[in-house]
Amino acid sequence: MDATADELAGVVDLFGGLTRVELERALAEAAYRADGQAVDDAALEATIDEALESFALVRYDPASEGDGETIANSEALLVPGPTAFPTVPDHAEDVPHILDVDRRHPDREALGEATRERFIDAVAEAITADETDRLRTLLDVSYDLEAWAPIDLADERRRLEDALEE
Repeated sequence: MDATADELAGVVDLFGGLTRVELERALAEAAYRADGQAVDDAALEATIDEALESFALVRYDPASEGDGETIANSEALLVPGPTAFPTVPDHAEDVPHILDVDRRHPDREALGEATRERFIDAVAEAITADETDRLRTLLDVSYDLEAWAPIDLADERRRLEDALEE
């Protein structure tokens, strides 16, 4: 089973957020239900990394929400990002009944702030590397991010526009 970034987001969306290991397990279950198919681990890792790079998935650290014992010991979650069009892959609709994972409800403000920080890093990397295509993509993503989370990216957008004009 080769999942797309939107399908990864669709599976994650069923739960509100999954750790990387839980996402891999969920996709393995869906693949097995689809005529005993297997997940190509290397392809899945690459797809997850690409989804994070494109903001189809975003990493969220629940530890940033508070200082309670449970939250502090939590792993980072992957949640559907602003560029995703979450699509549940065939045979994955029953995965929430198979996995023993409670639905999660990430704090939108903390999630938005974490994504904003990741976006700022991505902008800096693209400017340093003088990657014109990436700069254009990030400019488009900036609008998606602002619609998706309560953040303001006007300064970063100006940096992107200035870098594209040079």
